Amino acid sequence: MSTDTTIVSTPGTAARHDDRDNRADRLDADVLIAGAGPTGLLLANELRLAGISTLVVERLTERSGQSKALSLQPRSAEMLQLRGWLEPLLSRAVDTVPGGHFAGLPLDYGVFDSPFPYQVGIPQARVEGFLEELLGEHRVPVRRGCELLDLVQDETGVTVTVTGPDGQGGPDGQGSPGAPDRTDGSAVPQQLRARYLVGTDGGRSTVRRLLKVGFPGRDGRVSMVVADVVLETRSEESTDWRLPELAPDAGGLCVVLPLDQGLHRVLFTGPEQQQLERTAPVTGAEVATALHRHHGERYRLRELRIASRFTDASRQVEQYRTGRVLLAGDAAHIHTPAGGQGLNLGLQDAFNLGWKLAATLNGWAPAGLLDSYHTERHPVGAQVLENTRAQGVLLVPDIDVQGLRAIVAGLLTEEQANRRIAGMISGLGIRYELPGSPAHPLLGARLPRLELPAGRGLLLTRGERPDLAAVLAPWADRVDRAVAPEAFTGARADDRADAQGGAQALLVRPDGYVCWVGQDAADQPQAALRTWFGDPCELPLPSSRR
Repeated sequence: MSTDTTIVSTPGTAARHDDRDNRADRLDADVLIAGAGPTGLLLANELRLAGISTLVVERLTERSGQSKALSLQPRSAEMLQLRGWLEPLLSRAVDTVPGGHFAGLPLDYGVFDSPFPYQVGIPQARVEGFLEELLGEHRVPVRRGCELLDLVQDETGVTVTVTGPDGQGGPDGQGSPGAPDRTDGSAVPQQLRARYLVGTDGGRSTVRRLLKVGFPGRDGRVSMVVADVVLETRSEESTDWRLPELAPDAGGLCVVLPLDQGLHRVLFTGPEQQQLERTAPVTGAEVATALHRHHGERYRLRELRIASRFTDASRQVEQYRTGRVLLAGDAAHIHTPAGGQGLNLGLQDAFNLGWKLAATLNGWAPAGLLDSYHTERHPVGAQVLENTRAQGVLLVPDIDVQGLRAIVAGLLTEEQANRRIAGMISGLGIRYELPGSPAHPLLGARLPRLELPAGRGLLLTRGERPDLAAVLAPWADRVDRAVAPEAFTGARADDRADAQGGAQALLVRPDGYVCWVGQDAADQPQAALRTWFGDPCELPLPSSRR
C-alpha cells in the first residue's frame, strides 16, 4: 500500500505488562546506554516513548564539535518522520543532496516511493544535539565524563563499573553516598546496575572489548583525513551541496563540501597520509598541500578548526546480542564512509532495537523478539561492509579497475541495477525476511508516509472492518488501528510492490515495517499479532456474561 497521504496512528489506552516491580535488584535504570552518539541518543528516545527508564553515559565531557557524517539518507528521514521528529530537525539542516552515489557514480533515488528521494544535508552534531535536547525535555539523564571500566552480567541484569571526573555515582549526576573522590582528586569507581546494557560507544567500543565478542574483518589499508576548515574561495564558488566528484587518481583524492557559517568540510587522502601514524596530529600545512595538489588556486586555507584521521578498516561483530548486553552502531560494525551510510546504519540499528527491547522490559515480548534484532540487522550491516569495500576497489587507480568502473557506471544507468544499489545505499531497499509468514511483496518491507508518534504497532485496513477491530481488541494496549484514506491505492508500479494482490489490511511494526498482509476478508492477523506483539491481554467479560 502507498499514498501521498500520510497516515497517522492515534494511540489507544496503553496498559503496561510490567515484570520489573517484583524484582529485588536495586536498579539505576532499566537500560544503561554506553555512548551518547546518534545511535545511543535515538535508542534512548525510543525507549522513553515506551516508558523505559534509561541512563546514557558518555566518556566525553562534551561533544567534540566535529561531525563524522553530514547527511540523513532517505530511510533515516522516513524513520524520524514516523515519530514526528523530522520536521523540527529540518530547521537545522543545511541543504538537500539529490540522489546518492556509489564510489562517485550517481544513483537515482527517485525510483522509490518515498517523500524523501534525496539526502537531508545536516551535520551529525546537529542530529545529536536535537536528540539530546529531546531527552532533556523528558528528563532522561545523559551523564557525561563517565568512563566505563568493567561489566558483569548475570541472569537478572548487568552491573557496570564506571568513573567520572567528580566521582559521581548516581544516574541523576548527584553522586551516591559513601563514595567521595580520592584525596589526589581522582574519581572513585562506582557501580551502576541495569537490566540491559547497550553499547553504542563507537568503533573503539569499550563494551565490545569487555564482552570479548568476535570482531572479524580486516584492518585499514588506506589512511584518510577529514577536516573542518575556513577557506578563502572565489566569490562565484557555489555553496550548494552536491554529490562528491570521485575518480581513481594515483595522487589520491580531495573532496570539498561547503557547510555553513563559513566552514567547509575537506576529506582527502594521498601518498603522504599513508606514511603517517593514525595518532599523528593533522596540520594546516598537510591540509593546504592536499587542497593545492587537487584544486590548485581554487581554495586557500585560512583556518583549520578540527581534523582527524581514519582508515578503511572493515569489521563486524559476530553477535549483536550477548545475554543482556547488546551492540549497535559503530560498536557493532566499522567501515569507510563511502556512500554516506554510517550514521544511517546506526540510526536504523537503534530503531530496530528500541521497540523490541522495550517490549521485553514491559513484559509482552514474544519468544525470540529481542534475538530478531541480530537476525535482521546483522545481514544489513554485512551488506554495508560489502558495498563499502567494493566502492573502495572502484577507486583504485589501476587500468584494470578503470575498465571495471566503466562497466559498473554503464550498469547503473539501467533501472534495475540502479534500483538495487540505490536501495542498498539509501536504506529504502531493506526488506526483512520474516519467518513463518506467507510470501508477499509488501511483507518485511517498509511502509512509507506513516506517522507512529507513540512507537506502537498499527493495523491498517481498507474500510472500517469491525471484524478485525474485534480481533485486535486484546492487543489494543500495544497496537493501534487506522483506516486507510480513499487515495490509499497501492505502491507505485516502479516500486515493484504493486503486486500486492489487492491487500485489504496490513499489520505494521513500530519501526514501520509490514509484518502481515491480509489479501482478502478471510485472512486474519492473530498469528502475526502473537509473533510480533505477544500474547493477548485478558479482556473483561461483558456484563451479561459475568
